[in-house]
Amino acid sequence: QVHLVESGGGSVQAGGSLRLSCAASGRTVSVASMGWFRRAPGKERQFVAAVSWHRSDAYVADSVKGRFAISRDTAKDTVWLQMNSLKPEDTAVYYCAAGPDARIFDRPAEYTWWGQGTQVTVSS
Repeated sequence: QVHLVESGGGSVQAGGSLRLSCAASGRTVSVASMGWFRRAPGKERQFVAAVSWHRSDAYVADSVKGRFAISRDTAKDTVWLQMNSLKPEDTAVYYCAAGPDARIFDRPAEYTWWGQGTQVTVSS
């Protein structure tokens, strides 16, 4: 079992920045990729970014490309999501996810373990 805990959410004004963290614990040897998803009120869960755990592959959704960046530290079992130039439409609960496959997927079903989520609110 892999346990994921997100932190770093909060409320910011448009144009501001936040850095989300996700710390993995437990059987982290099973983790081969990690990602971030978000769910806005009344909407489907949306892919944000993902990174391969043991390779340099990373992928960021077009909707946030150029504003968001994903990084990881395998020694710390932690992945970060740096969010800059935030917009009100970025308001959502952000979830960290981990999966056993080294390939990067943008589908929630490809990830096995999930965190509880952290709220990000961007005001105009």
